[in-house]
Amino acid sequence: MNKEIGVGRAHSKIILIGEHAVVYGYPAIALPLHHIEVTCQIVPAASPWVLFEDDTLSMAVFASLEHLGIREARIRCKIQSMVPEKRGMGSSAAVSIAAIRAVFDYYQKELDDETLEILVNRAETIAHMTPSGLDAKTCLSDRAIKFIRNVGFYPMELDVEANLIIADTGIHGNTREAIQKVESKGQEVLSHFHEIGQLTQAVETALKEKNKRALGEALTACHEQLRAVGVSCEEADHLVAVALENGALGAKMSGGGLGGCVIALVRNPHEAERIAHALEREGAHHTWIENL
Repeated sequence: MNKEIGVGRAHSKIILIGEHAVVYGYPAIALPLHHIEVTCQIVPAASPWVLFEDDTLSMAVFASLEHLGIREARIRCKIQSMVPEKRGMGSSAAVSIAAIRAVFDYYQKELDDETLEILVNRAETIAHMTPSGLDAKTCLSDRAIKFIRNVGFYPMELDVEANLIIADTGIHGNTREAIQKVESKGQEVLSHFHEIGQLTQAVETALKEKNKRALGEALTACHEQLRAVGVSCEEADHLVAVALENGALGAKMSGGGLGGCVIALVRNPHEAERIAHALEREGAHHTWIENL
């Protein structure tokens, strides 16, 4: 017996620090964004569901149906998403997770965490060819995740009384182009990534010690390194400057770059609201405020 409506939800994520340097073996830290969600509904349909192989949502549904052994599924998906696409916020992974949960809910089948992660990573492979798994892992997690390529994922407990503003530049990020840009510079980028690796360690220490000032300084210093290797953009640089001018403890671009989002560390919710408004006045298409 199927439900009338199957529902699945998932939250998004953001990279705190370590982007690009992670490709060279340095750690990265990603944060779940619990209040920025995707909801998927699976509802009955008159005609059988059809797979579109270049679409992550479609692949997530297909992988779920195949795992459950269901053919000729007469269903369709409705997606409601707070997560903008191509901004480094894990939109693709969050949609996949929500869709898989919705399919299992519709057919009233149990879904364990291991199976969910396997199915999500299968769908993500269609979207990103060789995903690191960090987006899926963080969108599935209630805790921050430290990731080291070819080594593993490590959950982190955060208890810092501060807020993080996420500000959307309004420009699609382009990770692939950014990576190509970095690779074209050859050996000259290595010192920058070594420095980002050091800053990531400093961030980890600051988080453990609840040292907001040191955390903010490391984030801002990381932005300068990413800017130096050419993966930031004019809009992101401007929003970083606006955040700092308005009293943020630190700010940087986040994710693959050449667009996407900026993050800013602030002391409290009141300051977060004030700085978020300043960012929107200065060109941010949208802002979100999360507890750190």
